[in-house]
Amino acid sequence: MQQAVRLRAAVTLLGRFPALAGVDLDILPGEVVLLKGANGAGKTTLLRLCAGLCVLSDGQAWVLGHDLNTQRQMVRRRVALMGHSTGLYDELSVTENVSFWGRAARASHKEIHDALELLQLTGRLARTRARQLSAGQRRRACFASLLVRRPELWLLDEPHAGLDQQSRDIVDSLVLSAAQDGATVVMASHELERIQKLQPRVVSVAGGMVDPKAVAHAS
Repeated sequence: MQQAVRLRAAVTLLGRFPALAGVDLDILPGEVVLLKGANGAGKTTLLRLCAGLCVLSDGQAWVLGHDLNTQRQMVRRRVALMGHSTGLYDELSVTENVSFWGRAARASHKEIHDALELLQLTGRLARTRARQLSAGQRRRACFASLLVRRPELWLLDEPHAGLDQQSRDIVDSLVLSAAQDGATVVMASHELERIQKLQPRVVSVAGGMVDPKAVAHAS
């Protein structure tokens, strides 16, 4: 089986600093993986590398079969990264934002409508401009935009941040459904107790490297 992510001695520099300092990692399709580590360990850079947004300075890396040295643009069409920035257009309404990403991914009107319903972005809220949303509402709109893109690889940086309990439960359901449908989910989170119910494989990241002795399923 071809790995969804395959990294060999992967190095990524931020300026002259090695944010990733020789990462070896294999992730299979359909896995849910938690990147565990302190702030500054390299988790966000690892997610951005897998999204094709960081340059591979040394080593080898493949995402969904694409070589990150030569095919980063192709990777971006098949993955979705949700980081601390929501990527919403402030002057567009919630519906317009989700529809924009939906049309780009050739999603049907029903798929767009269902995503808005699922993330509870209907009625007046659907017509609200993104700049007027609360942090939690923006996060939900971002998840709806991700959903309509139907990515094969979900890359989530602190996915529960800013969400209430009900919205967190919805996100957990989305992650499990995506994995059951064959997508791969890689997330960075400090909310380890919360993530345990997803039964992820835990990958420890420290000093820009993956600890090969600390790769296991959460219990």
